[in-house]
Amino acid sequence: MTTDMATTQSNGGFRDRLEYLFVLSRPRFWLYLAGPVLVGVAAAATDLADLYSVEALVLFAYFLVPANVFLYGVNDVFDVDVDEANPKKDEREARWRGDPVNLAVVVGSGVLGLGLFALTPQVAWPWLVAHFFLAIEYSAPPFRFKTTPFLDSISNGLYILPGVAAYATIAGVNPPALAIAGAWFWTMGMHTFSAIPDIEPDRAAGIRTTATLLGARWTYAYCAVTWGLAAVAFALVDVRLGALLAAYPVVVIGIALSDVDVDDAYWWYPLLNTIVGMLITFGALWSVVNG
Repeated sequence: MTTDMATTQSNGGFRDRLEYLFVLSRPRFWLYLAGPVLVGVAAAATDLADLYSVEALVLFAYFLVPANVFLYGVNDVFDVDVDEANPKKDEREARWRGDPVNLAVVVGSGVLGLGLFALTPQVAWPWLVAHFFLAIEYSAPPFRFKTTPFLDSISNGLYILPGVAAYATIAGVNPPALAIAGAWFWTMGMHTFSAIPDIEPDRAAGIRTTATLLGARWTYAYCAVTWGLAAVAFALVDVRLGALLAAYPVVVIGIALSDVDVDDAYWWYPLLNTIVGMLITFGALWSVVNG
C-alpha cells in the first residue's frame, strides 16, 4: 500500500511537471520556430525525398518542442521579477518554478540542439549559432536585448533562423538575401506587436522596450512599417509572397483604427501566421510536385 501511494504521488508529480513544461513552452507559439523549418525545407526541396530526409525531420522535431522549452525557459528564468506584475502569467502562461529538475530540462533542451551541428552542413552552422546566441541573449545578461528599445525587436530574427538553416541544409546554399530580410522584418513586427499588451506591466517593472518607448499608438505604426517592408522584400522575390505578407500591415492598421482590444487581437496572430505559413508551404510543395 505504501508503494502504491508512493507510485501514485510520483506519477502525479510527473504529470504535473509535464503539464507545467508544456505550458512553459508556449504551445500556441510552437510553429513560430518549427513553421519556418517547414517553409525552408519546402522552398529548398527539389524532389519529394528532400521533404522526408532525416535532416528535415530532425530539424522540425527539435524546433517544434525542445527549442521552445529552451527559448521560453531561458526567458522565464531571467524574467521572474518582471513576471510578478504580468497578468498573462495568470491566464495563458506559466510562472517560473525554479527547481533543479525544471532548470535541468531547460538547459538540456539547449544542449540537445548542439547535435544539429553534427547533422547539418557547414553552410547552415552560422544560422544555427546566431539562433542559439539570440535565444539566450534576448533574455539573459550581459546583453539582455529584450530590455533595449529596437534591439529587442531586431533580435527576434531568431525565430526565422531555423528556417534559414533548414533551407541551407537541404539546398546546400543560403536562401535569397531578400527573403531573409523580409522574414526578419516580419519577426520584428510580430515581436513588437506582441509587446503591446505588456506595455503597462513592463513600465511598472521599469523594463524598456520598443513598445514602452513608442507607446501603443506609435507601436502600431512601427508594426505596420516593418510588416510593410517585409511585404515589399518578399514581393521582390515573388509577387505572390508579397501579396500574402501584405495581410499583416492591413490587419494591424485595422486593429489600430477599430475598438478591438489588443489583448484579444494578440491571440489572433498564431492563426494568421499558421494560414500564411501554410499557403507559402503549399505553394512551394506544389512547385516540387509539379516541377
